Amino acid sequence: MRGPHNIWRLIRTGATLERTGAMGAVLEAFDAPPQLRIVARVLAFPFRWLGIKGDTTTPPVPRALTALGPAYIKFGQVLSTRPDVVGDELATQLRVLQDKLPPFDMDTAKASVEAELGQSVDEVFSEFSEPVAAASIAQVHRARLRETGEEVAVKVLRPGIERAFRKDVDAFYFAADMVELLSPASRRLRPRDVIEHFDGVVTGELDLRLESASASEFADNTQNDAGFQVPVIKWDLSSRRVMTLGWAEGASLGDNDALDAAGHDRHALGSRVLSLFLNHALRDGYFHADMHQGNLKVAANGDIIAYDFGIMGYIDEYTRRVYAEILFGFIQRDYQRVAEVHFEAGYVPAHQDVDEFARALRAVGEPIFGMDATKISMGRLLSYLFEVTERFGMETRTELILLQRTMVVVEGVARSLDPSINIWDVAKPVVSDYIKQSLGPRALGRDLLKTAKVMARFGPRLPGLVENALIKQTLPEEHETHRVWPTVMLSAFGGAVVGAAAVIGAFVIF
Repeated sequence: MRGPHNIWRLIRTGATLERTGAMGAVLEAFDAPPQLRIVARVLAFPFRWLGIKGDTTTPPVPRALTALGPAYIKFGQVLSTRPDVVGDELATQLRVLQDKLPPFDMDTAKASVEAELGQSVDEVFSEFSEPVAAASIAQVHRARLRETGEEVAVKVLRPGIERAFRKDVDAFYFAADMVELLSPASRRLRPRDVIEHFDGVVTGELDLRLESASASEFADNTQNDAGFQVPVIKWDLSSRRVMTLGWAEGASLGDNDALDAAGHDRHALGSRVLSLFLNHALRDGYFHADMHQGNLKVAANGDIIAYDFGIMGYIDEYTRRVYAEILFGFIQRDYQRVAEVHFEAGYVPAHQDVDEFARALRAVGEPIFGMDATKISMGRLLSYLFEVTERFGMETRTELILLQRTMVVVEGVARSLDPSINIWDVAKPVVSDYIKQSLGPRALGRDLLKTAKVMARFGPRLPGLVENALIKQTLPEEHETHRVWPTVMLSAFGGAVVGAAAVIGAFVIF
């Protein structure tokens, strides 16, 4: 239930950060201005005794986020991929949140598996290990199928996780409502819509049947991607709270020492992570939206293996084209075109000046392109772009939140593998290829053919539509017949467009 009782949850958040010593570390990591640091500490200190103590053996920030619950842990997972934002030391500390959280006991895990599959663990598996990884929502066991001897991973949801997430999300809704009430200027950012988006993502992540479907679709889309693997789902051994899939053997993408010992080229791996993500987002419109190091391994042959498909992102074809044109415009330093794309897509209100907006974008892009390759950052670009679009009245695009967040995470992963990676050099061929495929003459032909197919479905209905129009329009006087003819002509014109589009589309494609 969303209401004032959530004030307690938010107070306890600040109190926990203060009690664990995380408040100062967080403010320092984000380089908060002195005034904000003073206000935050003064407001939180009186409530310090209300904070959760947490595990005193862990560093302050992971300790606080773990104590506060799964939604906060998710936030920490994102920060763990951004050493350029929070610093190397804090980023390293936060990586324990990816897959090294305290597990729940084996008896509870086995009971959940048996309840979901309707069979005892011993009947299905000849081996069933202690948890090998534990994250905010579920933990994973390594097992062996009794029937075939194949090694598999068995993912089991944490007990009571649905209720725990609901408490956090309710508090977030309350905070968003308070922000909109107390700061009218923030409504442009649509904080409530952002929380609704997060709520939908989390709800999907708490049903492992949906994750299984996501993994299956993702595997189909990427089966021809060189150097990339997705484990196979075992549908007969998966359900709402349990998911079974092929075991992924390899070194963690976050363990640079292990990667070096295995002889892997970390620069090549970082570049491949970036190009894979961009290909999946632009080519397929369906991408892994939780690509931190804890969800990626490197096989002995150098292939990158992805797992944990609870958060997947989808963007429609039109939005993909807009996003690609914006990226390509920045890569080409064509700020006028970037500005025009924002206006054409309706991202910036039409009453704004497109030329002025283009100049503002130039002020965003040029300093970045003047940087050394090790300092060029997509995250920095998005941050600057956000500042500019705020000034020009652009509202938060909720459909792009997951895409932008994942881009920042993936960039962080690549940077952790090799800080010298030039983000733009990696992105340029992928984005350029997509632009050629989606905006050239062949793409126009495909669009026309799709339009023709849609219109053709209505072809059999055209006579009926005309007849209905004739019946509805009374003709008391002969001179009023002009009211019918526009409908008849429109129907005839529709049929002509169908035929023309089909011919043009077929000609361009074939």
